[in-house]
Amino acid sequence: MQTNAIKETNFNFPGQSKYYKGKVREVYTVDNELLVMIVSDRISAFDVVLPKAIPFKGQVLNQIAAKFLKATEDIVQNWVIDVPDPSVTIGKMCEPFKVEMVIRGYLSGHAWREYRDGKRILCGVAMPDGMKENDKFPTPILTPTTKEDVGHDEDISREEILAQGLVSEEDYLKLEDYTRRIFQRGTDIADEKGLILVDTKYEFGKVGDEIYLIDEIHTPDSSRYFYSEGYQARQDADEKQKQLSKEFVRQWLIENDFQGLDGQKIPEMTDEFINEVSERYIELYEHITGDKFIKSDVSDVLKRVESNINNALTELR
Repeated sequence: MQTNAIKETNFNFPGQSKYYKGKVREVYTVDNELLVMIVSDRISAFDVVLPKAIPFKGQVLNQIAAKFLKATEDIVQNWVIDVPDPSVTIGKMCEPFKVEMVIRGYLSGHAWREYRDGKRILCGVAMPDGMKENDKFPTPILTPTTKEDVGHDEDISREEILAQGLVSEEDYLKLEDYTRRIFQRGTDIADEKGLILVDTKYEFGKVGDEIYLIDEIHTPDSSRYFYSEGYQARQDADEKQKQLSKEFVRQWLIENDFQGLDGQKIPEMTDEFINEVSERYIELYEHITGDKFIKSDVSDVLKRVESNINNALTELR
């Protein structure tokens, strides 16, 4: 059993001015202009970080994001400067916009739950009557959310974003345009792999007057994918769609009586289960990218990561 996963890091880099630990990512700020983002192997579900890490999960997410950021840089420039390690990206420190751009090609997830409860307007956008869960929208809809420092992000309309001055109108129109074009590119790439990009979110930031695409894109943690084959047959038969996401982890937790509620205990994560999740993430990688996954050397994973970052920072600073 492989136990040498990145559960957490505690590095101190030259010029380090800030450190942030999220549920999965750890971000070190260097010289107030570079961000070192380490994608750990932690896994979260129901807003809870599970007690054991999943080998190679961080590598999977980091390398998918790197591939898709590269594949969309002709549409909008992005924050990436270097990917010095399979689990690490170093990029420009941007001032993030206070909204996340969510785009949906299909009536799934949160949009479906709102629709099922009788709502026909989401984030100021009308949704047609007579749709079923997982039906395709006539055209993809933009359903932005606020980006909160604490608590849950909230749905917000374009009108509210502009009225509250969260983003200038000039910038917001650019964000909408970029979002639609990146989503179309992601849709086309997914289609070639026999997949449907259902919905996703993008984050943008600024350096001076320049807009950059930041964070991750088109990973199974930030996006929902269906398998194309059999999609229509499943819709016609009112069956659930076959998903390519970490939904299987949530299902396992639900089956074991855990949904992040008070008093509930996280079920025991056996070595067998951890291996299975790791293999599923590798399968996700190979499906989404079309590339063979090459496991990185994890004999001393923290030493490898720290060394690769220090070498890259020596070149960049």
